[in-house]
Amino acid sequence: MQYGRVGYCVPHSAFPPGYHCDPKQPLLFAGITSQKNHFSLHLMCLSGESGHLTNFVTDYAKNGKKLDMGKSCVRFKKVEDLHLPAIARHLESVSVKGYVEHYQAVLQPKAKPKAKVRDKK
Repeated sequence: MQYGRVGYCVPHSAFPPGYHCDPKQPLLFAGITSQKNHFSLHLMCLSGESGHLTNFVTDYAKNGKKLDMGKSCVRFKKVEDLHLPAIARHLESVSVKGYVEHYQAVLQPKAKPKAKVRDKK
């Protein structure tokens, strides 16, 4: 359990820094929560600029089931609403190492472009 949800996490033994907002917590890979009117499947390993999310949305659309999705969570009312094979394929496609590398890259501050120095004439 992590933050009130069942979570599949990257253990501290594999990624000692843990979750950046609370380093005592391991980094969440995927999880599921029960909300008031729906369930949410949190696919943290697919979020971000890695291309995994785009591939997931494209693959999910091919099955004919409606995808109700936020940034990284799929909302559903019953398990039958989900396309489980697509979810499984994409969870399997992300390695823990690749996810951690992407996570760290996203957290790195982006370098500011150097100011151009004009020659005085």
